[in-house]
Amino acid sequence: MPIHHSIWRVGEHPQTLPETQIPSEALLERMIVAAPQILSPEWMIIGQQEETGHGGRIDLLALAPDGTVILIELKRGRTPRDVVAQAIDYAVWAEGLDAQTLSAIYGRFSKGGNLANAFQNRFGQLLDEASLNQSHQIVIVAAELDGSTERIVGYLNERDIAINVMCFQVFDTGNGQLLSRAWLLDPVETQLAATSGGKASAKEPWNGEYYVSYGAGETRNWEEARKHGFVCGGGGSWYSGTLNLLKEGDRIWVKVPGTGFVGVGRVRGQPVAARDYTLKGPSGADMPALEVLSGGTYHREYVDDPEQCEYFVSIDWIQTVSAEEAINELGLFGNQNTVCAPKTPKWRHTIERLKYAFPAAADGA
Repeated sequence: MPIHHSIWRVGEHPQTLPETQIPSEALLERMIVAAPQILSPEWMIIGQQEETGHGGRIDLLALAPDGTVILIELKRGRTPRDVVAQAIDYAVWAEGLDAQTLSAIYGRFSKGGNLANAFQNRFGQLLDEASLNQSHQIVIVAAELDGSTERIVGYLNERDIAINVMCFQVFDTGNGQLLSRAWLLDPVETQLAATSGGKASAKEPWNGEYYVSYGAGETRNWEEARKHGFVCGGGGSWYSGTLNLLKEGDRIWVKVPGTGFVGVGRVRGQPVAARDYTLKGPSGADMPALEVLSGGTYHREYVDDPEQCEYFVSIDWIQTVSAEEAINELGLFGNQNTVCAPKTPKWRHTIERLKYAFPAAADGA
C-alpha cells in the first residue's frame, strides 16, 4: 500500500504541516552523504556518482559491517517501475566489484582515503577482503511509491533478492523544511535476504541450522555466555535485529569472530532487552543480567535505548569450548551478522566438520 503520513503541530488547535518537495535530487544526495543515518546508522558511504560501465551512474554506494555492498538509487519524485530494472542493472555491475576496485571507488569519494583504515575506524573491526561484496542490497529512495514498484519489490524479496524502498516526505514548517522517512520493508528483512546465501551461483537449500556470531571482547564475554546459557547482540538494529530469526528449539553454531567456533546449542526463548533479562545470581535467585555480568559492557550505555541496547537469547548448550580451544580452520563459514541462515556449500561443509569437533551434536541433539 502507498506509504504516506502527516505531521501535526502539537497544541490546543493542532495544525498539519503542509507537504512540499525537496528542491533537487542533488540536495537529497548531499544530505545522505553528510548524514548516512538518514538511511541507516550502520552503513558507511564509500562512493558517489560512480560510472557503471553501462551508460549509467549509481547515485551512492555504501558498505554494511559484514562487507555487504549497498547500492542506493535516488528519485526526488514518484518511483516508476523501470527504476527497479535500472537498479538491478547496476547490481549486475556491482556483483563484479573486487576489493581493489572498491578501494579505488572509496579513494575517489574520499579524495585519497584508505578503505581498510576507514572501515576499521567506522566499525571497529578489520575489513575482511574474503567477505567483501559477497552479497549486496539495492535501496531505492523516492518521494512516492507506485503500486507496480511495490509488487515487484515484494516479489523479488520473497526470492531472496535483497531490495528495499525508502520513501521520504518533506514538510514545510514556515521556518524551514523537515524530512521524514519510512521503509517499505523492515530493513532487517532485506539484510537477511542479502546474507542468506551470498552470490546466486553459490546458493543451495538451507539446512535449518543457524550461524551465530558472538562478538567477544570488551563488549561481551564468551565464558559468561557459556556459564549462563545465552547469546547476545546490540549496538544497533543491524546487530540485534537478526536475533529475531531464532525460535525456540532452533539449533545454532556459535563463532567468535577472529577466534573460531566455540559452541552448539538449542534456542530456549525469544530475544529480550538487557534491562528486562534476568539470570541466576550467586544466591541462586533471579537477578537483572547486567548486575550479574561483569566480563563485558554489554552496551550498558544504551540500556534505555531500544534501538541500541543489547538483546539476549537464552540457549541450552549442547557442547561448548573455551576461546582458547576454538575450532578455526581454513574453509569454514564466517559472517559478521549476529545471526544468519546460510545457503552456501561452505555452510554444509562447516557443519560436517564441526560435528567431529563437537561430537555431542553429531547425533542431531
